Amino acid sequence: MADGLSLGLASLQRELAEGRKLPPVEKWHPAHCGDIDIRIAKDGTWFHEGTPVGRRELVRLFSTILRKDPDGFHLVTPAEKMRIVVEDAPFMAVLLRAEGEGKNQRLIFTTNVGDETVAGPENPIRVETNPLSEEPAPYVHVRRGLEARIARAVFYQMADIAVPGEGGVLGVWSGGTFFPLGRAP
Repeated sequence: MADGLSLGLASLQRELAEGRKLPPVEKWHPAHCGDIDIRIAKDGTWFHEGTPVGRRELVRLFSTILRKDPDGFHLVTPAEKMRIVVEDAPFMAVLLRAEGEGKNQRLIFTTNVGDETVAGPENPIRVETNPLSEEPAPYVHVRRGLEARIARAVFYQMADIAVPGEGGVLGVWSGGTFFPLGRAP
């Protein structure tokens, strides 16, 4: 990897280790330095030059400097911006915790990189349906335009707590917002 990216990552790693907040990648506007052979597979696995990244800490670190721009996904430091490939969504929502009931319910998702997000107006849940197979593809907004694909087991958990909505739709409440999951059978 480029030296500037390595140096930038070292300081970011120190900040994260000290429990600091996510880096302000939305405020950084370095020149585009090209593409880097990093790919996030549909299942959330990160690859570098075709090999899975085995160090969870490194994946977590990279996830904190990920940004979605109009021209794609990039790893961004104050000095460099490098495009990566994301097959679907950059994260997977792998855990769900529900607190409260009804309209006061809060759904808290944990991603494969350790982020927690509470679904609501600022972090909506959306479900796309494949027109041929009718298979649902659920997502939740995590931060700064980045989404997590909701894992199948977590989606089943959501279906278990779904309630009827208007027009024969089943959905879940979180943060005072009703999110449709699909049509009732």
